[in-house]
Amino acid sequence: MKFINYLEKISGVDILGLTSFGIFFIFFIVMLTWVFKTDKRSIDEMSRIPLDNQDK
Repeated sequence: MKFINYLEKISGVDILGLTSFGIFFIFFIVMLTWVFKTDKRSIDEMSRIPLDNQDK
């Protein structure tokens, strides 16, 4: 038996796919708005964090 046959027997399996897609889409939109709203200086400061601790 193929895996798709098992999925067809589960009631409400289509809701799981739509829910996971919705969670991903909302997360993507939130991260996209965060990227465009964040100050450029803040991003530059965060990009230097791994390099700041090398002298210790």
